[in-house]
Amino acid sequence: MVNLIWAFMAMIGIVYAMFNGTMEEVNKALFESADDAVTLSIGLISILVFWLGIMKVAENAGILRVLTKMFRPIVVKLFPDIPRDHPAMGYILSNFTANIFGLGNAATPMGIKAMQQMKELSGTDTASRSMITFLALNTSSLTIIPTTVIAIRMQYNSISPTEIVGTTIIATLISSLSAIVIDRLFYYSSLRRK
Repeated sequence: MVNLIWAFMAMIGIVYAMFNGTMEEVNKALFESADDAVTLSIGLISILVFWLGIMKVAENAGILRVLTKMFRPIVVKLFPDIPRDHPAMGYILSNFTANIFGLGNAATPMGIKAMQQMKELSGTDTASRSMITFLALNTSSLTIIPTTVIAIRMQYNSISPTEIVGTTIIATLISSLSAIVIDRLFYYSSLRRK
């Protein structure tokens, strides 16, 4: 559906440019944007590779295991429907750890695996309580080191690309806590309606 919306907006823009006589500016902007996208992507690849390497070093050093043990009691309370030793727990914890380090691209495959495991656990196509909670938390994603945003700021020659770390921690902490509160409010209100 989103693809159709974007295609429709692009067609409207092109038709408007044809009638308005600004087709040359549209073509120029199109090629400049494509060039900027390639340059930005190449710059982001280097930063993401660096942080993925750091994650691999942290995994080999046992730091991720320590973080997993640290977050396990919280995750078990957030997802009471999932057994402690179920594979979904490992994927959820890995997803949260990757998001904490601002590696949304690395977190996505683990998030998909977690959802698949939770779907198998529930046995239905309807979203379970755990799936809804996970989606809310994954969307709000607590981030301590926003590596992708720092990389983009570095790519565009920001004077201080890391100055957003403090505000990112505060904003994502508030969004994560809000996601948990709203998730629980909706869950308990649905139980009262039943």
